[in-house]
Amino acid sequence: MNKILHTDTLGLAYTSYFEGNEHAFFTLLSPHFEPNDVAVAHFFRNFNSMPAIEQRAIEECYGKILDVGAGTGSHSVELQKRGFQVTALDISPLACNIMQKRGIIKVLCEDFYTHSYKTYNTILFLMNGIGIVGTLQGFPRFFESLERILEPNGQVLVDSSDLRYLFEEEDGSFAIPLCGYYGELEYTVEFENYTSKPFNWIYVDFDTLASEAYKAGWNCTLVAVGDHYDFLARLTRI
Repeated sequence: MNKILHTDTLGLAYTSYFEGNEHAFFTLLSPHFEPNDVAVAHFFRNFNSMPAIEQRAIEECYGKILDVGAGTGSHSVELQKRGFQVTALDISPLACNIMQKRGIIKVLCEDFYTHSYKTYNTILFLMNGIGIVGTLQGFPRFFESLERILEPNGQVLVDSSDLRYLFEEEDGSFAIPLCGYYGELEYTVEFENYTSKPFNWIYVDFDTLASEAYKAGWNCTLVAVGDHYDFLARLTRI
């Protein structure tokens, strides 16, 4: 059966879970992988259930905070509990509705790239939120947007994963494709009878992120390393 195109497929999945469907899941489709079913409950976890890298990011926050791609607001909820002035930003109207119902005081339904009327001390891109950059060619625009909204002594905290493990050989070497950057993916999200349009998403390794930051006039510092090629980095102006 043909799926119905919907502009907020993820939001539909979030809403289903929020309204009581504890077994709700969506499916990630990509030309690069087999279909992957993702439990929506993962997006409603509390601080104690978060990976160590996300916990560390929350511990590193200071000042006025912008949580980009906040989703269901799990990180914003925790930060607000800790007394921070946090703005949760997401492009999904349904996700923003959930965040408001979860008690987040400041919720904005906007695109990160057009949000420019306020400045912040800490900007968060967690759960590989930096994936919105899409491709390596998207990094100049990304850093230009950060310039507009980050305070002079502010920080940007991002987590991501190095997908080289997908190309690991039995002898421990890596057969990484020479065509294009291996972290550039295309995804489609399906939930029940609904589907999104395909969209670009990037997983960036630390060295590549540091290189792109340097070209844009930024520092990139490694803050923490996870158990499986994942990491937390801090971006600051040079």
